[in-house]
Amino acid sequence: MNDPEVAILIAAWSAEKTLERAVLSAQAQDAAVEIIIVDDASPDGTLALAQKLAEGDPRIKVLAQAQNGGPAAARNRAIAESTAPWLAVLDSDDFMEPDRLSRLLALARTNDADFVADDIYKVAEDDPDGPRSRMYSDEPLGEQWLTTADFINANLSAKHGGRRELGFLKPLIRRSFLDAEEIAYVDMILGEDYVLYANALASGARFLLTDPAGYVAVVRPDSLSGWHPTYAHADLMAADQALLNRPDLPDDARAALEVHKREQHKKWAWRRLIDAKRDKSLSAALSAFNAPLPVMADLGRKLLSDVFQRATGRHPGRK
Repeated sequence: MNDPEVAILIAAWSAEKTLERAVLSAQAQDAAVEIIIVDDASPDGTLALAQKLAEGDPRIKVLAQAQNGGPAAARNRAIAESTAPWLAVLDSDDFMEPDRLSRLLALARTNDADFVADDIYKVAEDDPDGPRSRMYSDEPLGEQWLTTADFINANLSAKHGGRRELGFLKPLIRRSFLDAEEIAYVDMILGEDYVLYANALASGARFLLTDPAGYVAVVRPDSLSGWHPTYAHADLMAADQALLNRPDLPDDARAALEVHKREQHKKWAWRRLIDAKRDKSLSAALSAFNAPLPVMADLGRKLLSDVFQRATGRHPGRK
């Protein structure tokens, strides 16, 4: 077996229905790869399936977490247990075209990039071979270098909502850059990719964005990435604040981060209000309004809209 060029990192939890497709696409890559599957204490047959898929293929290593720790912990373990100079995350319900990694490697080497992110194709779960749509941009991208401010702005819901943010991309990553800057996935249930990429850019990563090279995201209504608890927004606010605390952060990146943090604060306050209503806690409801004026104003608008909709059966502004 040739020395691997890319370590494909697959964190898997309750992925018995989709893991085989993901692994087969990893095995089919025309670049030299190693495949690290980390079962995150799945309650179903994911671990057994991973072990079966690994039979006869020395490129595959299967690891089992003793307890569920989330995708960040699983990916950090996969990185630690792999050796290839480049890293590529593959979600257990997605797949890749056979030449994707070789194409990204060529771009990385030609441009001396630390990250190369290709726009993602999306397909419906019930028709994975059917029509594809682009996740981030409907227009050709060519090759674009991203700054920290570019990346943060491309993760603002006001500009790129509907799960079209750059944080959803799965770039090819130079391992030596992460090692040199001591960057790893932060233990979060939402936005762990966004935080890793933002930290890398703030640390000087050369981050290239380009058109789709063959990562295919399968859109599932029950996808874990579409669900998150209330505290996930508070965790993202804390991650933004940690970046804001960096003295070397450019002014445009700082301004973008302030907006991103405020967006997360608005989402957190709204979710806290919903939780307070469920728990019938007046004190918790009032505490949700203990926030900067723009957050309080947004919370008030959402509350009035919700009351209007429940009373009339229609959304304000709709006829």
